Amino acid sequence: MSSASGPFRLSDFDFELPPELIAQHPAAERSGSRLLDGTHTPPVDRIFRELPSLLRPGDLLVFNDTRVIKARLLGAKSTGGAVEALVERVLPNHEVLVHLRASKSPKAGAVVRFASGDGSSHFEAEMLGRGGPEDSLFHLRFPSEPFALIERHGHVPLPPYITHADDAEDERRYQTVFAAKPGAAAAPTAALHFDEGVLAALRERGVGSASVTLHVGAGTFQPVRTDNIAEHKMHSEWFEVPQATVDAIAATKAAGGRVVSVGTTTLRALESAALGGTLQAGSRDTDIFITPGFDFRVVDVLVTNFHLPKSTLLMLVSAFAGYEPVMALYRHAVAQRYRFFSYGDAMLLERTP
Repeated sequence: MSSASGPFRLSDFDFELPPELIAQHPAAERSGSRLLDGTHTPPVDRIFRELPSLLRPGDLLVFNDTRVIKARLLGAKSTGGAVEALVERVLPNHEVLVHLRASKSPKAGAVVRFASGDGSSHFEAEMLGRGGPEDSLFHLRFPSEPFALIERHGHVPLPPYITHADDAEDERRYQTVFAAKPGAAAAPTAALHFDEGVLAALRERGVGSASVTLHVGAGTFQPVRTDNIAEHKMHSEWFEVPQATVDAIAATKAAGGRVVSVGTTTLRALESAALGGTLQAGSRDTDIFITPGFDFRVVDVLVTNFHLPKSTLLMLVSAFAGYEPVMALYRHAVAQRYRFFSYGDAMLLERTP
């Protein structure tokens, strides 16, 4: 194992996870999931609806208001070969960038037909070629407005470790209660635990709220393939930090309150917007890679789910709350049979000095 002062390797972020702890369905109630309170030593096992009592009047919760689209499309090439597409980004002029799975990738000019789940309707898309960062994605043109076509013909883009086909429960629960701006290919999962009761209790406690938008991409599940984590190239995601959120954060910090990030996607947006030294409003792409040693400028407290072994998100939370404390929390979570990943339980972390 690497020391805190030495370089970390991919193997440092591995841990044993019994497969049965990977949550396949959400908890019966959003706020009924468990919450591992890592702000105490030893940690405290709680229920998520207790979160308001753990925050202070004057704190500011920042949410990611992205909306998950039905980004998974199933279809076929004109030759009959099956095609599976995952929409990564919607562009102007009815164009999209997608991840594509096919026995043989269609070439520019080819037509791909995507069908609805019940087969009652379909649409045809034209292959324009490769696109995206380092031409890692495929560039398609849809015949009309992409969001409408995706909503009618697509499937909920459940993560690869969830083994059932998407259904009505997933349409409702793989989406936050405050989702507003469509564009995500994966949910900001820490926010899935919030319901109207928790939000009302937070307001009553005097905890403020603000929002950012980061359209979570499928690259969030991209594995790290090199043991030297410094060699890993992060995927790119679009984010926006409104001026109102910048102002709310400045007022919170001036009054001695804490900025509480709901999820790693919100944290990535805020810390990306502060890479110049101060938090700046605006929108752009980010490929920020947060590993131990990162200098956090904005976020003080983090609400997050449990992440995959060897993942960039496990590296992020280790950077935020300390490598040894985080790995100890993960060992506790496994021993206490917490539920892991997107539909799993959550934990509360404070930033280490």
